[in-house]
Amino acid sequence: MDQAGHIEVETLAISGMTCANCSARIEKELNNQPGVKNANVNLATERATVQYEDSTTDVEKLIASVEKIGYGAILFDEEHKRQIEANKQAEISKMKRDLIISALLSTPMVIAMIMMLLKIHNPVSEFLHQPLVQLALATPVQFWIGARFYRGAYHAIKTKAPNMDVLVAIGTSAAYLLSIYNGFISGHPMDLYFETSAVIITLILLGKYLEQNAKNRTSGAIKQLMALQAKTATVIRDGVEKVIPTEEVLLNDVVRVRPGEQVPVDGVILEGNTTIDESMLTGESLPVEKSIDDGVFGGTINANGAITFKATQIGSETALSRIIRMVEEAQGSKAPIQAVADKISAIFVPIVLVIALLTLIISGLVIGDWEVALLHSVAVLVIACPCALGLATPTAIMVGTGLGAKNGILIKGGESLERASHINAIVVDKTGTITKGKPSVTNFYLADDSFLKGEEVLSILGSLESSSEHPLAKAIVHYAQTEDVSINKEVNEFKALVGAGISGILDGKLYFVGTKRLLSENDIPFYANDELVLKMEGEGKTVMYLADQHAVLGVIAVADEVKETSAKAIQELQDQGVEVYMMTGDNRRTAEFIGSQVNLDSQHVFAEVLPEDKANYVKKLQDEGKFVAMVGDGINDAPAIAMADVGIAMGTGTDIAMETADVTLMNGDLLNLSKTTTLSHLTMRKIKQNLFWAFIYNTIGIPFAAIGFLNPIIAGGAMAFSSVSVLLNSLSLNRKKL
Repeated sequence: MDQAGHIEVETLAISGMTCANCSARIEKELNNQPGVKNANVNLATERATVQYEDSTTDVEKLIASVEKIGYGAILFDEEHKRQIEANKQAEISKMKRDLIISALLSTPMVIAMIMMLLKIHNPVSEFLHQPLVQLALATPVQFWIGARFYRGAYHAIKTKAPNMDVLVAIGTSAAYLLSIYNGFISGHPMDLYFETSAVIITLILLGKYLEQNAKNRTSGAIKQLMALQAKTATVIRDGVEKVIPTEEVLLNDVVRVRPGEQVPVDGVILEGNTTIDESMLTGESLPVEKSIDDGVFGGTINANGAITFKATQIGSETALSRIIRMVEEAQGSKAPIQAVADKISAIFVPIVLVIALLTLIISGLVIGDWEVALLHSVAVLVIACPCALGLATPTAIMVGTGLGAKNGILIKGGESLERASHINAIVVDKTGTITKGKPSVTNFYLADDSFLKGEEVLSILGSLESSSEHPLAKAIVHYAQTEDVSINKEVNEFKALVGAGISGILDGKLYFVGTKRLLSENDIPFYANDELVLKMEGEGKTVMYLADQHAVLGVIAVADEVKETSAKAIQELQDQGVEVYMMTGDNRRTAEFIGSQVNLDSQHVFAEVLPEDKANYVKKLQDEGKFVAMVGDGINDAPAIAMADVGIAMGTGTDIAMETADVTLMNGDLLNLSKTTTLSHLTMRKIKQNLFWAFIYNTIGIPFAAIGFLNPIIAGGAMAFSSVSVLLNSLSLNRKKL
């Protein structure tokens, strides 16, 4: 029996798409390929994301399947990005050239039509209205400039998936052939419609040209991020400084950055102190102070001090490269709301063809003029092209995720952005989110009847905690070091007791550091000063006990400061109608004190929560009918983040949270929570506006065209500019301040 292969995910750059039906056709073809688990094609980004089993198919076969139905495809990776961009620019240049030629050839026919309508008779008007002259002008537009529509229509009909090209090809061909019939066969040389077919093609090309340029602006965030990548780096190899291209920097290279220079790759400072502008990563304008052992990130700007650092992440693994990759993936994704537009687009063109045929028959029978009836039918075909419908959702997603990236908010995709607009409850982990995450020791006392000296108790505490990675442990170790106490005692059988504390054996004796619950579970009598402990907990401090198997030896209190912006951020969310909850492993008194500092009442404070129980609290809120977001560090809170409807990670962009959460807030500022919900609401509003105008445009336009209220040329212009209007509406998001 064959073994199943690995699941691979690749992105293809697609060329030749003109409307939503094209993207739907390619998506269907890719999904029908053996081994393909899921394929998603985005019209706005012109990309296909394909999930497939590598034992059954490969990229070459996927590309061949796309080319078989008349479109172009190339692997979208670092190696091909430059070629893809060059192809795109070449296509835009060709489109511009064709547009200019088409406009120059169409203009004389338009002038002739205007002169005829104004009843201007002179040698110029008579010459321009000659059938042979108009045929000579219209034929290159129809069959050379308009060849793209015939090619597209051929492949669409061949694959039984009619698209915009079919409508344009049939409509313009009908006007062109009617003109030949009248001009050379029927003996009505004044009833020519060559200008109709030529101008429709010109206007559609103009719309596509403007659309392509507007699409490029929607991906402006990516281009801005890519422009931040440093081109060169100064490395020190064998004691000699060398300036090399950034892509040639090796892992563990020693890199030197002078004031005003760009940091080329990620690393850890070996020498020097400086401040670094990290706004491109975090959206935070204030420079960050850096010294030895601090991390630096590629693309950031070194403000004032010279530093040397060791390269720890290079190439595609730097934080900036990962952000670019994440934003690219987000912009290429679909939002669930797009499914509505996709379903309508799939049946839209066949319905329009039927309506156009009925218009021809009914108009011809009612008014008795089959030429006029044919023009009504052409107007229906042209006005109904579903371009705007296909662009309504993806363009808004592209601009929304790009705007988020500029503000230090990384959104995983269209689905995450849409879900964020439904949030009505947010659970926020206390440490590192509401608080600074850098606790410090505020109090240290011996137990009333302790038989050890303070230095001995602190030495045991420090030695035990030096084996732990918990932030509170680091605070205790730091405190012991500042008190010049030795913390080098050998610890055996160290155990981290999740949500309760730690234990370990020193000099043959078992010790515990942790909460009252830890003491109770180990039957240790409680001799500490209860009033003092209650007072410290009431001040928001986390109190821990050091005990052996028989008695409490000492009490230590640690406090973590609330971030300056936390209260304001929570108030902003509450003003938006979002319920905010705080979750912490601290005891109830400490938790409620912190909650009171950020405007949370006791009912919205979850205290003494074990890490494994965090997801249960999220589930409980969901069971109450709330749409819940969970905010944490993405590692300790992973189960709760996974359980939540929207998982939000706080970080600097280097955390694994970037890969797992729906949203990552790069600068760790809670104010970005309200920015996230605001951005999601604004983007969804734009999507709904776009869909409304795309639907209403066709709903109103088709009947007007069918009863003869729309000239085919006006219909062509309206269709061309409907897509541009949708794009401009999406781009207006960039003017919004979050």
